[in-house]
Amino acid sequence: MKRTIFPVLLILQTAVSFSQSSYQDSITAYIKNYINNHEVVKGDDRKELHFFEVNEKFKVLAKFERSANNQWFEMPTSGRLKQIFRVYGTLSFTINDTLVKMNLYQSQGLMGSNEYKNYLFLPFTDATTGNETYESGRYIDLQTSDIKNNEIIIDFNKAYNPYCAYVSGVYNCPIPPKENHLAVAIRAGEKTYGKH
Repeated sequence: MKRTIFPVLLILQTAVSFSQSSYQDSITAYIKNYINNHEVVKGDDRKELHFFEVNEKFKVLAKFERSANNQWFEMPTSGRLKQIFRVYGTLSFTINDTLVKMNLYQSQGLMGSNEYKNYLFLPFTDATTGNETYESGRYIDLQTSDIKNNEIIIDFNKAYNPYCAYVSGVYNCPIPPKENHLAVAIRAGEKTYGKH
């Protein structure tokens, strides 16, 4: 009996380890690609792009509820131009033993583009904002196709800084609405730009 159980346990442990390792590898590759192909930060300055260590606990399954109110509104930005969004739906999930609710947004300007018509926008601030991470918050990109059975995976390891984190006074970066100000610390994704 022991001879058959041990190999099974070993296989299960190896499978779990492989799963964690492959996730770590996929996010590490994602971050490397992000840095190597950054559109604003170039050359040696890319060495100043920093990320938290990949942590799978910040990949969460959220409940999605489609918004009944689809009215467009002007989201403030860092510049003079406001951008038009609507609340596509609300997200709820637990992270760090805290129930979190956020709004998921859809851009009016991108809906006319074949490439970005299914694009969804998740801007947020958290307890690291202005200290370990950029002072105006961070973003996550999602797609309408990511929503399945009223659930969606949010991977904060893919959270990134707006262009305004690198160059001021040039871009109109949306400012996360107060509904997406999180009291918890999200130590995942991109950190503050610059020397650490």
